[in-house]
Amino acid sequence: MAHLVDEYVGQRVRLRRRAIGMTQKQLGDAVGTKFQQIQKYETGYNRISASRLWDIAKVLDVQIDFFFEGFQGVYLDETEQNDTNKKDLMVDPEAIDLVNSYYAMPELQRRKLFDLARVLSDAV
Repeated sequence: MAHLVDEYVGQRVRLRRRAIGMTQKQLGDAVGTKFQQIQKYETGYNRISASRLWDIAKVLDVQIDFFFEGFQGVYLDETEQNDTNKKDLMVDPEAIDLVNSYYAMPELQRRKLFDLARVLSDAV
């Protein structure tokens, strides 16, 4: 069973990799491993060593602490941990795609879409 810290760090690797439009293969090639290993890191199935995390941070152009930002600790009970994960929408691939699509739009269209989303969310 994966450790909560390993899962969280893996999610943060996936978040950043997707945010910059990099594939698992590209990241693997850049740090000297196969994409399957990157998959295992991102799920928390395999731990990322300190030196490998350092390399990944350099490739993804973030500081090491990026991978731990927002982590609440391993001593939360299962219910609290599930609530914490639900609040972090940016680990959801659909949310990342939505944000990327949103910022690919011209500013006027973004504003109109934002206003529409706000009206629809208030209607619920």
